[in-house]
Amino acid sequence: MRLAVGVCLATLLAAGVVHADSNQVLRGPAPKWVVPSQPLPVPADAAGAVFFRQQDVEVHLDGKGQQQYSAFRVKILHPNALQIGNLSLAWNPAAGSPQVHVIKIYRDGEVIDVLQKAAFEILRREDQLEAARLDGNLTAVLRVPDLRVGDELEFAATLHTSDPTLGKDDAGLLVLGGAPAPGRYHLRLSWEQGYKPAVKMTADMMKVAQQGAEAVDYRFDNPPALTPAKDAPPRYQWQRVVEYSSFGDWQSISRRFAPLFVRAASLGASSPLKQEAARIMAANPLALERAAAALKLVQQDVRYIYVGLNGGNLTPATAQDTWQRRYGDCKAKTALLLALLGEMGIEGQPVLVNNSGGDDGMDERLPSPRMFDHVLVRAVIDGKRYWLDGTLPPVAGPVVEPIVPYEWVLPLTGQGSGLEHLAWKPATRPDGLTLFEFDARQGFDKPARITSTTIKRGIEGLQEDVQLSAVTPAQMLAAFRQNAIGDTWQTIEDVKWRYDQKAQASVLMIVGTGTINWEDQGRGSKALALAGGGFSPPERRLRAAEQAQDLPFYDKPNFDCRVTTVRLPTTTKPGQWSFKDDIDTRMFGRHYYRAFELRDGALRMVRGSRTEQKEVDAAVARHDNDRIARFDNSMAWITYDPSGESAPPKAPIPVPATYDIDWTADNLPCQPQMGK
Repeated sequence: MRLAVGVCLATLLAAGVVHADSNQVLRGPAPKWVVPSQPLPVPADAAGAVFFRQQDVEVHLDGKGQQQYSAFRVKILHPNALQIGNLSLAWNPAAGSPQVHVIKIYRDGEVIDVLQKAAFEILRREDQLEAARLDGNLTAVLRVPDLRVGDELEFAATLHTSDPTLGKDDAGLLVLGGAPAPGRYHLRLSWEQGYKPAVKMTADMMKVAQQGAEAVDYRFDNPPALTPAKDAPPRYQWQRVVEYSSFGDWQSISRRFAPLFVRAASLGASSPLKQEAARIMAANPLALERAAAALKLVQQDVRYIYVGLNGGNLTPATAQDTWQRRYGDCKAKTALLLALLGEMGIEGQPVLVNNSGGDDGMDERLPSPRMFDHVLVRAVIDGKRYWLDGTLPPVAGPVVEPIVPYEWVLPLTGQGSGLEHLAWKPATRPDGLTLFEFDARQGFDKPARITSTTIKRGIEGLQEDVQLSAVTPAQMLAAFRQNAIGDTWQTIEDVKWRYDQKAQASVLMIVGTGTINWEDQGRGSKALALAGGGFSPPERRLRAAEQAQDLPFYDKPNFDCRVTTVRLPTTTKPGQWSFKDDIDTRMFGRHYYRAFELRDGALRMVRGSRTEQKEVDAAVARHDNDRIARFDNSMAWITYDPSGESAPPKAPIPVPATYDIDWTADNLPCQPQMGK
């Protein structure tokens, strides 16, 4: 759970805990554990959209789990802020009713009780079906009538937010946003005796913490805007955050969740999944082939729907139920896959991961299952570890390294496992590869035959598979002819797409004709800038004076490669051609490489950009700042001079043409140390 203090605190979300069924919004007083702040006077020069006279976010822990109280009293200063009167509640009815304590308008000495004439309207049970989510939540709205600029709106409500899987144990965050509106803010964490959690706070919260026997408060009046250190790694973006957790360590979380998947993956003697496993084993003699077939079955025959009904937010559905209804979320698909692997004698374990990229610095956080948003399988096959994700498209088979670059993962084991770090290393294959071949052998003034190929790996490649695998070749050709013909393409003769499972890459090739925009240099000379052949200079790594100057600078990893081949007019000679200088330099942890070669009547260029260090320390960054002025940002010009006689020098490393090698293979020459 994460509570962010901001303008839209009228929206409250709750996970499920088993109580009496309830589908209505109740009225009642605030709980006894609530300690509201006192309203701050509105200054005469108040500016902006709103002024928060008070805003309280309080979390209380007891033997039943968590409750959260949220309240505000806000002065509306601008018409754009009237939308704060669109109040919304979302809750799981199994958790018990939300309780609204007050909704009032203060206007010119008059106090208007909104709930005397207006009530929450329950809209529907499922508000996220289009996003493949089935969570059973109720949604209720109340549009505060007759709300005006100059009014003060007061709101307060409490919700139960515990998850049945966690019971009395839980963890979460209290957060004060980086740029809150002017006003008074109060965050509070309280607990009953015997339920005190571990608490960890950022330095800015530690300065204002007011520690009591059974609570800790954080109070701010007109808190200043905070800006995270520019370009620092994600773990340094945490500001004004309070963590709390009743889990002693990560191992206890691992032990808590492991039995859930063991039970969910257990099969009865008559389960049809045993027959499915036997069928897979009969058709595939090797263990890796069997694991791949089981994974494909889960990916292809069980559609993805998030299921949070009946306490399923963190508890997986059984493999039997998932197979019977043929839909499930990541937990259900993981349990189903574990069941199949277990029947085939393949060792597998569920592993919690973070798909959003928020796992940098997770080892510095308090243990919390809410730090993860996904679960998948890690299996040991023939002595090697493989990752299997049942939620990915069927072309994504078992892989030695996860498709998403996780930094920290949590294996779920009966004895309890701690966080596991997955070491990062520079990519050995490009994430994206663009190939252009221009066949200009007929002459400068003739249309050239063009072949364009893009190769995408990782999540982008899988996304392209989802988009294009359901399109017929005729539909694809018609779409590209409709949208691509223009400045470059005059005709498109063919479009071919495939997903290469061995290469783990989506491959799209377009063939047609087009005009090459040769630039007239006078006296018969021609020049052409090869698209994508140059580099923009990197930005200087600088931070504002008030920010920490010694933090490292972060570069989101990627590896991009561009390859262009121009088959030169047959009427020209090698000595009449020249090209720009090669590039081979490293700056801010990134390697920039470009190489040309003229051979066999074709001018070849390869250009690669690869992250070699995710983080660069401040001293190196300062040194590289001084080198930017010398960075070669020249475009990839090739030039024809009819009076030229000296052939270009031979390349120190051969540069292959687009048609020379298989560009979906490993060890491509997109960096100087590769492809030798």
